[in-house]
Amino acid sequence: MIGTAARRRAAGLFAAGALLAVSCVGRPAGGADPCRIFLCDHDGIVRGRTSLHRLSLVFTGGSFADGGEHIRRVLREENVKAAFFFTGDFYRTPAFEGTIRGLLADGHYLGAHSDRHLLYCPWDDREKTLVGREEFRADLEANFREMERFGIRREAARLFIPPYEWYNRTIAAWAREMGLVLFNFTPGTSSNADYTTPSMPEYLSSGTIYDRILGYEENDPHGLNGFILLIHIGTDPERTDKFYFMLGDLIGALKEKGYALVRLDDLLRLP
Repeated sequence: MIGTAARRRAAGLFAAGALLAVSCVGRPAGGADPCRIFLCDHDGIVRGRTSLHRLSLVFTGGSFADGGEHIRRVLREENVKAAFFFTGDFYRTPAFEGTIRGLLADGHYLGAHSDRHLLYCPWDDREKTLVGREEFRADLEANFREMERFGIRREAARLFIPPYEWYNRTIAAWAREMGLVLFNFTPGTSSNADYTTPSMPEYLSSGTIYDRILGYEENDPHGLNGFILLIHIGTDPERTDKFYFMLGDLIGALKEKGYALVRLDDLLRLP
């Protein structure tokens, strides 16, 4: 289970939604440098092309999957393909197997989110790294082994979102060494705060998150173009106000504004 203190810190760090455009060093094995094309932060992609009126929905999961079947149903009804990134613990949980296989059957992208949801760097000093290269590799290899049980080939799952959505340039470089493309959500909307519970100081209701997403769309010069919008597939039972129940309304509103909702590998496709 994800530590409460760490998750509180994560919510606080991204609440302001400051987006950093930085140069990206290196490139994934055998490919072009993504950060010459997309917006990056600490060598990880955080936004696709802002010139195109499209975005991607990304769902992560570690300990909870209570929204899985509802999310699947809404995406089918709206004819939207999304991307799902799960920890090894999620993939190996028997109760989640039906949801995982259903998502694959529906044509969604499934990828890695680390095996044990490690914290890669301190919250107060991002430049430090808390894990070694071999620990990082071994943890991700374990994640991929669990994915292989579902027929998910590594070659078809090169996109990788780090645990806690927190990383540094060292982690991004190690991911590239493994032939992976590290990405993170686009900050600014607070959609990632949908895990917060009423006992947390930074708790946000689903209505507030919904309004912030559409408010960002109205105020950013590029709207939500190229956005990687992160939502959780499940949350702690203490949060009864589940944001995924507003997914249908959100998709409808985005479509009315003319957005195409595409799979993440399409949004971040390299020439």
